[in-house]
Formats: sequence, C-alpha cells, structure tokens
Amino acid sequence: MTTRYRVEYALKTHRRDQFIEWIKGLLAVPFVLHSQPTGVFESRSHGVEQMAEMAHRRYAEIMKDVEGMIDDHIKHQNVGLHGQSKLKLLVPSIGTFFTRLPLARAFEYQDKKRLISSRRFVPPSFNDVRLILNTAQLMGVIESGKLDLATFDGDLTLYDDGKSLEPSNPVITRIIDLMSHGTKIGIVTAAGYTEAERYYQRLHGLLEAVKVSAKLKDSQKQNLIVMGGESNFLFTFSPTSPYLLAHQPRRTWILPSMSTWLQPTITTLLDLAESSLRECVTNLSLPAIILRKERAIGIIPSVPGYKFARESLEETVLVVQKKLEMSEVGRLLPFCAFNGGNDVFVDIGDKSWGVLVCQNYFGRLAKSSSSSTPSNSEGVGDEVVVAVKGERTLHVGDQFLSAGSNDFKARVVGTTAWIASPAETVELLDELVELVSMKKEADSKQREG
Repeated sequence: MTTRYRVEYALKTHRRDQFIEWIKGLLAVPFVLHSQPTGVFESRSHGVEQMAEMAHRRYAEIMKDVEGMIDDHIKHQNVGLHGQSKLKLLVPSIGTFFTRLPLARAFEYQDKKRLISSRRFVPPSFNDVRLILNTAQLMGVIESGKLDLATFDGDLTLYDDGKSLEPSNPVITRIIDLMSHGTKIGIVTAAGYTEAERYYQRLHGLLEAVKVSAKLKDSQKQNLIVMGGESNFLFTFSPTSPYLLAHQPRRTWILPSMSTWLQPTITTLLDLAESSLRECVTNLSLPAIILRKERAIGIIPSVPGYKFARESLEETVLVVQKKLEMSEVGRLLPFCAFNGGNDVFVDIGDKSWGVLVCQNYFGRLAKSSSSSTPSNSEGVGDEVVVAVKGERTLHVGDQFLSAGSNDFKARVVGTTAWIASPAETVELLDELVELVSMKKEADSKQREG
C-alpha cells in the first residue's frame, strides 16, 4: 500500500496538470479510433488524408465541447457557484477563468502549425494541449480588450537558467513593441536581491534597450518594473539611476493586506523552513549549504558545478511545503516553496501577490468613479486604487505544476501562459501580434460587411 501509494501519488501527481491530462485523455479516443499506423506501408496518400481530416474534425469537436464546459463553469463562477459546474466535478483542481477560452479556434490555429491531426503513431501530447491552451488564452485576452499588463518570470522564461538577458536576446524587441502599444511590463522573479545592481546584471539587455529606444515615449519607458523575491522588492525603471532601476520603499507600494506580514512572523516561518531544509539535507545526504536572505531561505550546492538529482529537489520541496502548511505560522503568512532547477527556496509571499502588486502599482493613480470599491481594488491612503483587471493581465512563466512551481499561484489573479523555454516566449509574443492582426482584419471586414 505505502510503496504503491508513494509511487503513484506522492511522487507523480504533483508533476501533472489535471486539466491538461484530462483533455489529453479525451483526445486519445479519436486518435485510437481513427489513426491509421498501417498507412505507413501503403503508397496511396488518399487514405492518410482521409484519416487526417477525420481526426481533425473529431479533435475540433472535442475542443468545442470542452469550450462549452468552460463557458458553463464561468457562468457558475460569476454567481459564486463554481463548485457546482460540470467541469469542476470532472476536474476537481480546476480554478478561476478570467476570460473565455475559444479552444476550437485555438486548435485550428495550432493544428496548422504542428499538424497534430496528421500523426499516426504519436497521439496529442501534453505539449500539444499546453500550446493550444496558450493560444486560446491569447485569443481570450484579445477578445476581452487590450492587454494592459504582461508579467514575466525570469529564468527559463526570458533567459536560460542562471543566465542573463543579453542585448542579443530576441525577446527584447518583442517586449519593447508591447510597451510601444501601451502594455505595462512587470518582471516578477524569485530572485530576491535588495540592490539594483544585481537586477541590472540579470536584465541589462532589456534595461539598456528601453533607455535608448526611439520607439518608446519617455512616459512609456516608465511602464517597466521589476518585482523581486516573488512579492518583496519593487524596482522601477529610472534612466537617471546608475543601474537604470530605482528601489521603491516597501511602505510606498505594499497592499493593505500585506501590512500584516510582520517581521516576528516572517522570522518564525523562515526558522521553521530552515530546520526542515536542514533535515532534508541530512536525510538525503545532499552536498548543500543553507542560504538565508531577508525574506527567503533555501539550499544551493556546496560543490561548484554539482547538480542535485531532480527527485531530491522535489522531495525537499514537498517535505518543506507540507511542514509549513501544517504549522500555525504557515496558516498566518503566505509563502512559496519551489524547485529552482538546481536549488530549493522558500519565499515569503508568492507570485500571485507579485502580479497583484504590479496590477495595483500601475493602477494606483486611477480613482474609482463609483461609490463601491471593486473587488480587485486596494485602498492606499485616502485614494482608491483600481487595479489592472485579471482579464487584461497575462503572466508568462515556465513553472505551473501544482507543487514546487512558483508561477502556479499567479493563476488566481490573472490569465497565464505556460511556456517551456525562452524561445517559446518569443514564439508566444509573435503569436500575440499575429492574433491581434487577425482580429483587426476580421473586425474591419465585419464593419465593411
């Protein structure tokens, strides 16, 4: 019982996304029924073409059905009954949707690129579904209005793990293009530095490009911020500062609900996390040292160039996370325990708070025109801040599994796109531009008609 339970659940379930796996299962049926692997031995192409057409039609039908279930879930969600939707019953882990997801159209788009329907031996994969969902989310954001805020993870999203954002990185021109169209940009990273110089070292290519860009107005250049340590350190773009970033005192930007994060409570949580990390280092014989920061603690290799086993990293994350969740202090203070690729860290707060701060920072000068305060608003002094809305926010990251992945919690405050590499981030932004252009063309034809 315990061995099978550990193998089948404790060590595997946290590595899966239930929604994607569920869609994969639905698509596996028409693949099995309609794929023709024996066609590889035949010289005729007609049968293969028929197979691809049939598979395409069935895949699209399934995506349309799932799209309908999401619409139904949103209706329940809007009246506070999301737990009673059919989708919630089928996929218990399903969360909040900020926009519709036109999955059928997204499938059509990705099938042209990836030729999913033409495959005879490889069924629709996790990555196929992930990219279809990304496309559907971009379409949903575009249809709901303008993209007001785009936030990005750092490592493995904008640049390779442990590297920097160099001037030659193709994502820089895409981000500047977004900024030129009025989209605000937030770099929401787990890197918890307190000095602007350290962030400049990681992001210098983008910062220098923004400084000299002739495409951006001076006011648009101010629409770039860096949120470090998940949600603990805010830096704003400053062309006159030595490292092009200005540190903002915490009291000037924290949300009222973050003011209860008191230092004694923070110290207690980090102390408990430290003891849990030390226990894992001992039990797993890890060549690691403990690194404690102002609002984070973690383990890194004690031997230069050493690579921890993935299983050891995941075991450490799960042990620490469970101990903190079961503690009294873990119920008082939000935290994030995550696998950083070759380290494990526990941060105070998480990326849902980081993205929420970005939403409120860019909306802090807006005043509410009604007597009631919107649910996504926060009071700052005597004014009401109307945050950038979740349906007009897109967070791009590489870690969206349910445990040990720090982008996961961003799903509760805005739309998200799950990428697997910096190259995919570039493709995603190019896709966004293409989809915006397609929508403008369609709207123009509709007006003419």
